[in-house]
Amino acid sequence: MMAWALYTEITRAEWARLRADTTLTLTPEDLLRLQGLNERVAMEEVVDIYLPLARLLHLYVEAEQVLYRARATFLGDATAKVPYVIGLAGSVAVGKSTTARILRELLARWPEHPKVDLVTTDGFLHPRHILEERRLMGRKGFPESYDVPALIEFLADIKAGRAPVSCPVYSHLTYDIVPGEALVIDRPDVVILEGLNVLQMARAARRDPLVFVSDFFDCSIYVDAAEHDARRWYIERFLLLRATAFKESASYFHRYAALSDEAAEQVAGEIWDAINGPNLRENILPTRERAHLVLVKGADHAVGRIQMRKL
Repeated sequence: MMAWALYTEITRAEWARLRADTTLTLTPEDLLRLQGLNERVAMEEVVDIYLPLARLLHLYVEAEQVLYRARATFLGDATAKVPYVIGLAGSVAVGKSTTARILRELLARWPEHPKVDLVTTDGFLHPRHILEERRLMGRKGFPESYDVPALIEFLADIKAGRAPVSCPVYSHLTYDIVPGEALVIDRPDVVILEGLNVLQMARAARRDPLVFVSDFFDCSIYVDAAEHDARRWYIERFLLLRATAFKESASYFHRYAALSDEAAEQVAGEIWDAINGPNLRENILPTRERAHLVLVKGADHAVGRIQMRKL
């Protein structure tokens, strides 16, 4: 059976109608704050794509809460309510972070689950000195560059209802974990975990059972785009960063700040071809069919269709 036979394909127009009476709670100012550097998310995109998605996720959260209460009644369990966990995957430069921020904002404005936390797997990358020691700087973002046991322990604590739970903080400026800083997660209603490889299944080198990051997800979303589009968006973002963040002396990429447009475009293309492209093809794209929902973007960064898993 073809992998996509597992999905129901929904056009943008059909999906937009599923918004029903969901109220638009974001302002144009909110949207400017939430969108990525080289993304220009239109309010129409929020109305057509993100409001129906927020409505669907809200219904899922409500249904899970009913199941939780039923289990608690059956077991006589007084354990605190555990959060609903959403996994968000996709390539570098495809717009995962913007999607995650918009969803967090919309879901947090539902009266029933006002506390929504967003966690990125960047905080679980090994510190730069470890990646350098292991000669993995050229494979940053590949599965082996993450402290997967720490990430699984973090998710297990969240799903066990433990609080507070903390995780490391990553700086895109220094390209490293920030020493002494932590993101504290304290009894949220919903947690969104965003990252490249959150749907990855490790290759087992032993026979005993393995636990995967996605085992802790109640729902998973994959943001999809053609590789040539993602590559172009990455280069566009690199050029914008060269004129902004790269100019800061503390930036790991400060050495690229003085490049000409032509040289910067060449460097960005080489980085994609050596790291991000292979990682997408080898590790990220093969996990797409494990997602409950796939948002398929066109060349203009807008979502053109949605694929919803049948099972």
